Amino acid sequence: MTARRKPPVKNCLSIVRDHPPRPWRDFLSTEWTTMDGLVTGEERVVQHQARGRAPAIVASIFGGLLMAPPVLSAQTTIVRPTEIDDVLVNPGMGIETFQRFQGQPLNEGVRWSEVGPEATGVDASAAAHVDFPASSVAYLRWFWSQLEPRRGVYRWSIIDDALAEARRYGQRLAIRIMPYDDKHPMPDWYLRSGAKRANAPTDKDGAIWSPDANDPLYFRYWSALILEAGRHYDGHPDLNHVDVSTVGYWGEGWGPYLPEWPVQQQLIELYFKAFPRTLLLMNFDALPALQYGVKLGGGWRLDCWGDMGAPGRSFAHMKDFYPQQLARGGLQDVWQTRPVALETCWVPEQWRQWNFPLKPILDQALRWHASTINIKSSRIPADWKTAFDAFQKQIGYRFVLKKLEYPSQVTRGSMAAVNMWWFNGGVAPIYRSYSLALAIGDTVIALDTDIRRWLPGDAVCENTIAVPRELAPGRYPVRVGLLDPATRRPAIQLAIAGRQTDGWYQVGEIVVY
Repeated sequence: MTARRKPPVKNCLSIVRDHPPRPWRDFLSTEWTTMDGLVTGEERVVQHQARGRAPAIVASIFGGLLMAPPVLSAQTTIVRPTEIDDVLVNPGMGIETFQRFQGQPLNEGVRWSEVGPEATGVDASAAAHVDFPASSVAYLRWFWSQLEPRRGVYRWSIIDDALAEARRYGQRLAIRIMPYDDKHPMPDWYLRSGAKRANAPTDKDGAIWSPDANDPLYFRYWSALILEAGRHYDGHPDLNHVDVSTVGYWGEGWGPYLPEWPVQQQLIELYFKAFPRTLLLMNFDALPALQYGVKLGGGWRLDCWGDMGAPGRSFAHMKDFYPQQLARGGLQDVWQTRPVALETCWVPEQWRQWNFPLKPILDQALRWHASTINIKSSRIPADWKTAFDAFQKQIGYRFVLKKLEYPSQVTRGSMAAVNMWWFNGGVAPIYRSYSLALAIGDTVIALDTDIRRWLPGDAVCENTIAVPRELAPGRYPVRVGLLDPATRRPAIQLAIAGRQTDGWYQVGEIVVY
């Protein structure tokens, strides 16, 4: 298998957190135009070029690529937007809903269900009354027997409906297809297919029919299911990510009946063949398999976040396994290009009842650079909500436009330099491609920047835009947005004031001649 390549670096320089942006190079002396009183007095016009390269020339939606030299106005507008402290709900990050969608009733007490829904349909009025964080990702899992009740007969309507329901509530879907567990057996047709069993009825776990994954029939039938799923859903705009599921309970790739290593490799490779355009996450338990999936381009997830030691047990995943395994596997930097997802051991209310300390649990998630958190759609204890609110402002990405500068006046058909200083106040980058865009009135101009390279900390972006000849002379609002490539509409909330109803952020004005 060929490893997935990292996105290319464009003309946006990402700088390590807590380092100030590089000093701006003096170009000429003049008076700045200030926006909303954010800058006072006189400053000097500056020009900054990333690593000595000329700024990229970017086509407007009207004009195609123009090679005219940039024109610097005698006056430059500087904008320093006001930062806000709100919890932001953004794609591909935050606290997930589990086996349900935004606004559906929560699990009561400390229990939850592993069975994914087979029917959808939620009263939208309920969404405002559920005591749970707003969520951009719905994480659903289904057993093999649900999706393929008869050999070769697939119930894709289950996932089709879930994708539609997620979109209805402003979410994307994350999924896993699971072979079986101790309460949900393999499909009946598989048990009658002549496939081999790994355990005997007289074994300690003999009540559960565990498949022998070394049997070629296991790979034949499982791969048929996964490849068909990939044909239906790979690259779907409403699909956030897919878990790599192979063998054992819930497909997590551990247990007493692991197949030979070449078979494990084939089962992992299968997903990268079926879902080449989709983010894939490896389960954390078996280190060789985890390393292999990461090498092929996967992120990682773990499913016992928060285990500080259950009563009567000396072992704790958070103290005795996860930190050490991450270091042993050399996986500390995976988050820079691929996502990290965490799932609770039990639920927060259970932690509370067992007197688990919350701060080290949350702090460890931040050190792991987590983007999504599954707390199994269970209530957050009332006295922990403040801590969880602060936590939600740190996981994933959090983009702040710190400074924008552009010419106060431009001529139609000319080139104009636009410089931005951004700050990612989260602990991870964004992993899907969104377009950084500037709007002059209703004219949208895409900027040549790959925002997936915005690691936590500062990013400095310089662009030269073509001012469309079609613009009529006049004064126009200047707006900034991060656009969904499918809809070409703003899709990311920024941690700044000024968001308008259509998702754009008005940051200033410009005069066009």
